[in-house]
Amino acid sequence: MPSIYQLKPRFQNLLRPLVRRLYEHGVSANQVTLAAAVISVLLGALVAAFASHAWPFALIPLWMFLRMALNAIDGMLAREFGQQSRLGAYLNELCDVIADSALFLPFALVPGVTPLAVVGVTLLAVIVEYAGVMGPLAGAGRRYDGPMGKSDRAFCFGVLGAGVASGLLPGTWIDGLLALIAALLLWTLANRVRQGLAEAERNHPPA
Repeated sequence: MPSIYQLKPRFQNLLRPLVRRLYEHGVSANQVTLAAAVISVLLGALVAAFASHAWPFALIPLWMFLRMALNAIDGMLAREFGQQSRLGAYLNELCDVIADSALFLPFALVPGVTPLAVVGVTLLAVIVEYAGVMGPLAGAGRRYDGPMGKSDRAFCFGVLGAGVASGLLPGTWIDGLLALIAALLLWTLANRVRQGLAEAERNHPPA
């Protein structure tokens, strides 16, 4: 399915000179991964603490873009400079889920938004990523199928943050947008399971 994730190779090409400089200065993939997660949690806590004001939500779209860059950078450091490790694999998956949750949940405090809707979308996002990680357990690769993968969620919540901060998106409208995101997450979940099973069948055809 179409996904922003498909633009990743072009984005990586733009970042490659910066990645090389970071490597030359001794920066590791795991350091980048942990830094992105810690900043996401701190920023989420800041937005939640001042959720009665609109302006903190302007930080979310800005950070979502930077975080996508950091996510690409840590992967490139790992793959292109021999920094892949078992610990890195754990950190990459766990930190993404933690960071997403920290950045999504503050929207539950926006006036007019149903908190349960935000929590539901956050849980669905976790389940979708878990389905992607389960690919290798079924004999397939890690699944990144859309239409509501990690990059797509970052874009959607960045738009929501900009809408709240600018006052152009009333809280009462956000519930409907969250329902749409939830539906796309369910679609994504089905795609990842279906495509994972299909890939496993191709890799391991019945005798």
